[in-house]
Amino acid sequence: MVDVTAKGETRREAIARGCVRMRPETVRAIEQGGISKGDVLAVARIAGIMAAKKTGGLIPLCHPLQLTDVDISFRPDADKGEIGIESRVKTIGKTGVEMEAMTAVSVAALAIYDMCKSAEKGIVISDIMLVKKTGGKSGVYRRPV
Repeated sequence: MVDVTAKGETRREAIARGCVRMRPETVRAIEQGGISKGDVLAVARIAGIMAAKKTGGLIPLCHPLQLTDVDISFRPDADKGEIGIESRVKTIGKTGVEMEAMTAVSVAALAIYDMCKSAEKGIVISDIMLVKKTGGKSGVYRRPV
């Protein structure tokens, strides 16, 4: 674990994204409430928020943080057969929330898979990445487009 004792607290925010790919009819079933386990995106949203809050216990040497906000959003696109996931995590602290944002996306994607595996086994989770972070000594990072 890195010693952050001497670091000052700053506002910190991280945005991560990922994608869940599946057959177009599976995305339509999610949008229409046709998945037998229930509301897929509501469950995935809660799973992602819970995961962000537990990141310090999941990732070795990752500091446990007091998060001030976690937001998870979804962009279903039935024509492409995918659901885009975005997490936005905030805190005021001595270390960043990049891992929390990426963990939130990862677990939200896994929850989508779990909710939909009876309808389709070939679902693919991909492209999980940090797209932006602010705060701290290193300042602003934006993933190049």
